[in-house]
Order: sequence, then C-alpha cells, then structure tokens
Amino acid sequence: MTTESVPAPHTTRATAATVAPAVPATTALHPPRGTRTGRAAAPPRIRHAGRRGPLAGLVAVDVLALVLTTALLPPLPWPVAAFALLALAQPLVYACRGLYRPTLSPSALYDAPALCGLALVQWFAVAEILTAHDPRHAVGWREPALAVLVQTALCCGGRALLHRARRRSAVRRPDSVLVVGRGPVAQQITAALYARPEYGMRPVGQVDTTAPAPDTGLPVLATRQDVGRAVIQNSVRHAVFAQPPGPDPEMTAVLSLLARHGCRLWLVDGGATTGNGWRRTVGHDHLWGFSVQPLRGGPHRPVARAVKRAIDTLVSALALAAAAPVLAVCALAVRIADGPGVIFRQERVGLDGRPFTLLKFRTLAPANEHESATRWNVAFDRRISATGSLLRRTSLDELPQLWNVLRGDMSLVGPRPERPYFVDRFSRVHPGYQARHRMPVGITGLAQIHGLRGDTSIEERARFDNHYIETWSPWRDVCILARTAASLFRLGGS
Repeated sequence: MTTESVPAPHTTRATAATVAPAVPATTALHPPRGTRTGRAAAPPRIRHAGRRGPLAGLVAVDVLALVLTTALLPPLPWPVAAFALLALAQPLVYACRGLYRPTLSPSALYDAPALCGLALVQWFAVAEILTAHDPRHAVGWREPALAVLVQTALCCGGRALLHRARRRSAVRRPDSVLVVGRGPVAQQITAALYARPEYGMRPVGQVDTTAPAPDTGLPVLATRQDVGRAVIQNSVRHAVFAQPPGPDPEMTAVLSLLARHGCRLWLVDGGATTGNGWRRTVGHDHLWGFSVQPLRGGPHRPVARAVKRAIDTLVSALALAAAAPVLAVCALAVRIADGPGVIFRQERVGLDGRPFTLLKFRTLAPANEHESATRWNVAFDRRISATGSLLRRTSLDELPQLWNVLRGDMSLVGPRPERPYFVDRFSRVHPGYQARHRMPVGITGLAQIHGLRGDTSIEERARFDNHYIETWSPWRDVCILARTAASLFRLGGS
C-alpha cells in the first residue's frame, strides 16, 4: 500500500460532503437558529464578519505585552506621557504591518519575525529619543535588546493562547460559509471544511452563476437573489472562491452583495489580480493545504467608506452654508423667469438600485410625467429660458443636490444617477452598466471630469464609472473634486 492510498482522517465525512445528493436552490435557505414551532420567527440579525472581537483580542495582547515588558525590566527614565503615546501608536504600526489581518490559519510563529523587527525599531528608537532629550538619561544597548526579546516572547505567547482559544470556540460554534465556483477545487474545499472543524466554517451553499450544477453536494445558488436570502437566513460570514471571480455582471453583483453584508471573501489558488478589480493581498495563509488569500478591493472597505461618508457630510454641510446666498439668488431668478416651482424633483436610481428623489433647480417644466421620465436630453429645447440655460451651463442647477448628499442619498463623488427607465434600458444593452450601482451615486465623477456629460457614450461612461469603483480611494475623490472645481470656470453643463 502506498501513501497515496492511505485513508485520511475523517474520510467518511469528507467523502459524504462531495457525493451528497443535490438539493434544489430553494431549500438552501435554512431557517434561522433558535426558532420554535408555532411561533413567528423574528427577522434574523446579520452577524457581520468584520466584528471587532478578534481584532480587539490581538490589540489587547500586544498592548499587555508592552505593559508587562515595561514592568518587568528596570525602570527607564521616560515620562508617563511618552509611554502612553507609545502604547497608542503601537496598534497602528502593527496594523500597517498586517499583523491584525484576518487569517484562516493564524500562527504566532509566523508573526514572530515581524513582531521582533517592530519591537527592535520601537525600543531602540525610544533609547535614542531619551538620549537626545537628556544625555543623562542615556541607556546602553543591553536594555533595549532585552526589552525586544521579552516583548516578542510575550506577544508570541499571548497570541498563541488566543489562537488556541479561538480554534476551540470555532469547533463549538462554526460560521456559515458559501463555496463560490465549481469543479474539483470546489469539491475539495467543501470536503476539507467538513472534515476539519477547527476552521470553524460550515458550508451551507454553492454559488454558481454560470452553469449551475450541484457538483459539491451543496444547494446551488444561481442568482444574487438566492445568495441574498442565503446570506441573511444562514448568517453567512465567509465566502470561499474556488477560482478568481471574473468580470461577469452577475458575479460582480454577488461580490458586492457579499461584501455589503460583511462577509469575508477568500480566494483559493487564484491569480494575483481578478477581472473586476478585487485584489489579493500578500500573506501566508492556507485552508488545509490550499493557498488562501483574502480578497480586498472594490468599494466595500469599511474604514475608507466611513471616511468617505464623513467627508460627504462635512463638505456638503459647509457648502450649503457657504452657498446659501447663491442658492437664494438662483431660486429668485428661477421664480421670476419661469414662475412657481423653483425645485425640480425627479426619481433616480442610487446605491444597490434603490430609488430616491433627486433635487435640482427647475430649468424646464416637462409637459408630463412621461416626458420627465423618458426624455433623454433637453439641452437644446427651445422652452428653456435664458435663466435656465445659464444655470445649466454653469452647473448651478445641481446645487440643491448637496441636500441629497447631506441626507445620504448621494455622495459628492460617484457615478451619476439615472432615471429608472434608462437604467433598465442601458442595463440590457451595456453589460457593465448595472455594476455602477455598487457605489453611492455622486454629483460628479470620473466620467464627468473626462467630458462624458450630456449626450455622450453610455458605454464609455459605464467603463469610467466601473474603473472608478474598482480603484476608488478617498484621495481619488479629492482629486476628482479638485478637477471638478477647476472645470466650473469653463462653462459647460449637461
């Protein structure tokens, strides 16, 4: 008998996972835990994968190691304020180094070189600062070196205990996971997750939007609606991709949905870059021998998204206050030139396809609701007054949208919102158009600063919008706002 034919532990369970009978997609949605017969089930509470428990534990271990190191070593002549600053800065430095990155198979030994290197820089920097502050407080190289060794040992020991406790907890309370893709890799991933409970991941469905086939024995989820129901009803917290997600619009929508619900996304044996802007990060992680990397990118980065929303709120509030006289003058001009009804309201499609009411200064009164909803461009309509034409050319008619930004309907920067009639029409003609709604819509955007306004190519607009979403960052928003402000001096408009 060769080693290839020796049965592996838990072979029965793993094999059963791969040959289980197919289940229709409608039965993939298990009822929420904790419901009783005869009682109405309460709406399930989504447990976001980004919960702060693991991160808080690692930060606490590292800060405690710093405190213990300072307490165990001979007292250094530094003020309490300096120590407090060091304790606050340490988690930020460790986070930038990737020591708080989520992993499937965490190891304190793998973290040891990074922990030792950062401690080395930290303690020798402290020694140099003390010497520069007061030469009488100079210390030799032995004290910082001893501090580096003690702190590294304490950090590694604390992290090892924390990882062990989490593995035990994961066996008792596994998280629900979706396997995305098909083929032998998807089958082996499913079998490994069933056979190795220490990963704390329980497969509840297979996502296959191309050619659904139950090759893993799991219920197949073929549409974003199926995936959405499964995520909510099973409190799904992870999605493991058997191959890199391609540029298929349905898969793009599934990616956006999973990230929006806080699911952690993992890529197994994929390339360095996927086809829709979702990127792999660098690190050492595996799922029972499969090389695994977390998928990051796209619009769903919680910290950056919070920064974007904070900037939107602050800037729109300040802009509304500063532009109040301009708003009053524009409103008065519209009232005198075109009569009552200064503000024009129109339904537009925003984030995730949700409709909202967009506000503008009225530059043309449409003949009826049908014309308002379906007429594409009114730039050369003779019914536009001189006041309306000036407002459109200077983009002053867009100023009321700052209220939409303050309300949260829109962002300062993002894909321009469109009416439902045209969203439906363009989505059928241009495959990437629907993917624009992964991001909050905006007053200006990457397409607009490249001249794609008014009666221009929809395909090119969608291309620019999706490129912006996939490469978005707060700094890019600042650059687009700066270029938009510069373009206001060149009379244009849509």
